[in-house]
Amino acid sequence: MASYDVNPGGVAKAEQMIDAGQYVIASRWGDVQPDADTENAYLERHGWARYAQWHLGLTVGATDETKGRYAFVFGDFRRVHRSGLIACRYRAAEWDHKQVELAAHELLQRLDARRSS
Repeated sequence: MASYDVNPGGVAKAEQMIDAGQYVIASRWGDVQPDADTENAYLERHGWARYAQWHLGLTVGATDETKGRYAFVFGDFRRVHRSGLIACRYRAAEWDHKQVELAAHELLQRLDARRSS
């Protein structure tokens, strides 16, 4: 099984977007999660550095600038999705990636606090 480090750039991107109100509260993650074609189009337009910012995890040992390096996508390349953060938290917890799970949990708490204020 792969191991993951928390992606500080992804966490910072999510925090910035949440603080700016760039999030979606109610969505079905299976319907809005970026598919391979969407990922490829985003990569062509924006490059690897910006692609990386949309992921909470970095696969240990994977080469930079490969899709295998980046894991736990939390948004649709435009906005953070609450359902995406929940999916990240759930998947990380399911496979015992505790640091990614905690990062997703903290972001979810930040989003919920922001929307209730």
